Amino acid sequence: MKFKDQFINAKFLERPNRFITIIDINGEQHRSHLADPGRLKELLFPGADLLVRKVENNPTRKTKFSTVMVNHAGQLISLVSTLPNQFVKEALMNKELPMLNKFSLVRPEITVGRHRFDFLLTDENGEDFYLEVKSVTFVENQVAQFPDAVTLRGKKHVLALKKLVEKNKKAGVLFVCQRPDATSFKPMWKRDDKFCYALKEAFESGVKVWCITLNISSTEITYNQEIPIKL
Repeated sequence: MKFKDQFINAKFLERPNRFITIIDINGEQHRSHLADPGRLKELLFPGADLLVRKVENNPTRKTKFSTVMVNHAGQLISLVSTLPNQFVKEALMNKELPMLNKFSLVRPEITVGRHRFDFLLTDENGEDFYLEVKSVTFVENQVAQFPDAVTLRGKKHVLALKKLVEKNKKAGVLFVCQRPDATSFKPMWKRDDKFCYALKEAFESGVKVWCITLNISSTEITYNQEIPIKL
């Protein structure tokens, strides 16, 4: 997936709330929107190198910039939690995800009861498959982990997928690690054990669980590899 934007180099200064970063561009301070509500403390520290996007001609916005990536130990990591959905949509259409190559995209954002899932697919037999995508940025000792902040919404999603499977529907969760350095995935039990228990229950009920890593550059994102899941 190619980026259409030209990015600007910036330095991270502070994060007064979950969705705002204070950045430095050529000695001038600016407020910049951050789309990832996770803790990100291992990535966002004073002096961290950022790539940001300037937002033009939007009078309703309170910030003129969006924080898009951080350069962590020489490696770009995406900080846009909605980017995996854009990538997965394009990858599904182009058959670029090996574990999902037998599925066809019907539509993004499908509502079932009170829940809205990211994608509705069909398998090779024409049966519906509900797919939820989760963004991962935290990696420790080459292990990708999710969530790095409590996610009640995430818990509700996986339990809703579990109920669908129990009604003989098909469903799955795809964790998208927005960096290439992870070699396995596990839930972050110490951060949100309720989500982790829900994910484990869903998996044991038949919900498919995958994790992939991405290659990130300032011009594009590409599929790297699927990594093992350790629940």
